[in-house]
Amino acid sequence: MYDAILLAGGRARRLGGAAKPQLTVGGRTLLDAAVAAVTGAGRIVVVGPEQPVARPVVWRREDPPGGGPVAALAAGLTATAAAAVVVLAADLPAIAPAVPRLLAALPPEGAAVLTDADGRANYLAAAWRRASLAAALAALGRVEGASMRALVAAVPVVPVPDEGGWGRYCDTWDQLARARAASEGGVDA
Repeated sequence: MYDAILLAGGRARRLGGAAKPQLTVGGRTLLDAAVAAVTGAGRIVVVGPEQPVARPVVWRREDPPGGGPVAALAAGLTATAAAAVVVLAADLPAIAPAVPRLLAALPPEGAAVLTDADGRANYLAAAWRRASLAAALAALGRVEGASMRALVAAVPVVPVPDEGGWGRYCDTWDQLARARAASEGGVDA
């Protein structure tokens, strides 16, 4: 059993401030795609402003709103209880196949992090031991504006190869268009 924290509170600056989690790919919102990716979770916590979503979730808000992903994780963690926690950004429309791989690779302490072919880690596509995440957050002290890199540096990390491009973000209109084309045509984005 695991819980999930979905980060849906970003400012979407590269999208002109659009409500990014509500943008659609493949006939569903990015937020609904993230929720569907963690259907096996005991509890799904969405950190961000309340918005339409296809299934019941627990809502949390980082303090202050817009305080960044580490602040969002700190807010979301308070609503979880499972020993394992999947952490996903809500703008990864193809992430579902990565979730079981992240959980399978999760070490006894630390995190499993999706990593692309060039070795770049996607810290917002990860599985954590809840105790390790709590300890890393506590070690940081101030979470507002803290970097994910600093958070992850405090724990053992197992890289999980992103064999299918599952961790591709929809941060720009071009990335969103590619994701939409891939979902319609079955081609790799």
